[in-house]
Amino acid sequence: MNLARRTMNAPALAAVYERAWRPTLFYLASGRSTGADRRFAVDSLRLGTARRVLDIACGPGNFTRYLSEHVPADGYVTGIDYSPPMLARASADNSGPRAGYVRGDARNLPFADGTFDAVCCFGALYLIPDPLHAAREMIRVLAPDGRLAVTTSYRPGNAFGELTRRTAAVSGLRMFDGQTFPDLFAAAGLVDIDQQMHRFLQYLTAVKPAAAVPQHEGRSTTSNSEV
Repeated sequence: MNLARRTMNAPALAAVYERAWRPTLFYLASGRSTGADRRFAVDSLRLGTARRVLDIACGPGNFTRYLSEHVPADGYVTGIDYSPPMLARASADNSGPRAGYVRGDARNLPFADGTFDAVCCFGALYLIPDPLHAAREMIRVLAPDGRLAVTTSYRPGNAFGELTRRTAAVSGLRMFDGQTFPDLFAAAGLVDIDQQMHRFLQYLTAVKPAAAVPQHEGRSTTSNSEV
């Protein structure tokens, strides 16, 4: 287990992750506040009509609980994480009538095909071994007409981006280029693919259509932002 994954499994980090660690690092990496990221989650997943939601790599559950406050009255958000300390904190601090937690591996999700109306993974794919397989698992458990939202790392395709990749790799973090996930989503048949870059993070959304569509129709828009 590399340094980054050992850190995420540390009980001490679970206690401060959402109060200090995540807001600080994500602001430095993207220039965006936690509030902006939460609004992105609610809007991109269309939670007002999503009854079954999966939050992958949910950590201590702060986002999971927040998402559960925006689903319909009969909706439910399941948070899944591999770290026992994170899940212990989630169960203690962020359980609720529409939020609950399970332990599992993002590379082998313990759910049937098409189980969820919305699936998200915010700030974790760069830590997960075999992240592309994990992304395909997200698509597998997403129901037709369901929405997918991902936040992950981004490196530009230049010398600075290569330096960023090499530096991050020392601690076990992966830095993804701007094509990897849009191409993967399009190849899987997803549509309405949107991608926004904010400094060192990329925000992606996509829809799993009710019927297969030609792959060339799957790609939508890409934009860049530094704020």
